[in-house]
Amino acid sequence: LADLREEQYEREGIGSSYLFRVDDEIVIDATKCGNVARFVNHSCEPNCIAKTIVADGTKRIVIYASHDIQVGEEVTYDYKFPQEEIKIPCLCGSANCRGYLN
Repeated sequence: LADLREEQYEREGIGSSYLFRVDDEIVIDATKCGNVARFVNHSCEPNCIAKTIVADGTKRIVIYASHDIQVGEEVTYDYKFPQEEIKIPCLCGSANCRGYLN
């Protein structure tokens, strides 16, 4: 279903989709609704990590700081996209940037 939605969003001209894989079966789609966490950017040297937890019997995504975050510093995490043939350029600007999100 997530693959179909991603294709649909591309056909509709939606510039970005916000699909987060929780596990092999569950993908959370925050493309059309969700909280501001969906706008957290990728970095090859992130200051946060994303973890999946179970709360009240439901899997949820939680963003944890991996070290102190300074006032005005952008909150980032590594998207950990799977490797694919068609590469998505990374624009994080970190010193150790991998060059691609996937």
